[in-house]
Amino acid sequence: MSHSASNFIALKTIWIKECTRFLRIWVQTLVPPAITMTLYFVIFGSIVGERIGEMSGVGYMEFIVPGLIMMSVITNSYSNVASSFFSAKFQRNIEEMLVSPVPTSVIIAGYVGGGMARAMIVAVIVTCVSFLFADIQIAHVGYVVLTVVLTSTLFCLGGLINAVYGKTFDDISIVPTFVLTPLTYLGGVFYSVSLLPEFWQKVSMANPVLYMVNGFRYGFLGQSDVGIGIAIAVLVGFNVLFFAMAYYILDKGIGIRS
Repeated sequence: MSHSASNFIALKTIWIKECTRFLRIWVQTLVPPAITMTLYFVIFGSIVGERIGEMSGVGYMEFIVPGLIMMSVITNSYSNVASSFFSAKFQRNIEEMLVSPVPTSVIIAGYVGGGMARAMIVAVIVTCVSFLFADIQIAHVGYVVLTVVLTSTLFCLGGLINAVYGKTFDDISIVPTFVLTPLTYLGGVFYSVSLLPEFWQKVSMANPVLYMVNGFRYGFLGQSDVGIGIAIAVLVGFNVLFFAMAYYILDKGIGIRS
């Protein structure tokens, strides 16, 4: 059997294992995002949105839909890979995979693929929920797909890196609580950064989530607080950086091999 064929079998096996893992407990992995986003739509969209009216020339409900979808993609991409990889490391079965002839890049792709599958399913579910509350029109389908794929890949890689360095299960929850949540809420999900004072607009430009949310919003509404080219470039740059980091630490066995 050729190396490419064996690598494909390894990739498919890891991917199926990861998908089976979150689908087996779908009540815990797929239902909560739908419930959470429904509450966001009801509270921020219906109740608060009626008082705000329009944001950047569109209804407030339509404005926040892309951000809420992106929020669910970020959260599920990260949590799926972080919890799965850390569990494999904790049970010490990841070592068997690392000493096998499977290339490091295939291992990374398998875990990232599983996290992306969960994120895409959740994105579809949240999008379907949003149809109940807002009249959604997609201006640029290509940018919607490109942005969500790049964002999901990025946070899958981030979850993998965090799982490698995590010592306990509590370490996995630190990043979502103290990093992802603040960056997401300050990333323009519920407001346009153009409403901020000039100083805080410049500060917001240092938040990578801002580019993800606005790139996704451009795909839906055809408008963005940042240049779409810059948003895609930021996403690609962070993906390359995170993949290089993940590849290096796995290839060296940092935090895994004793």
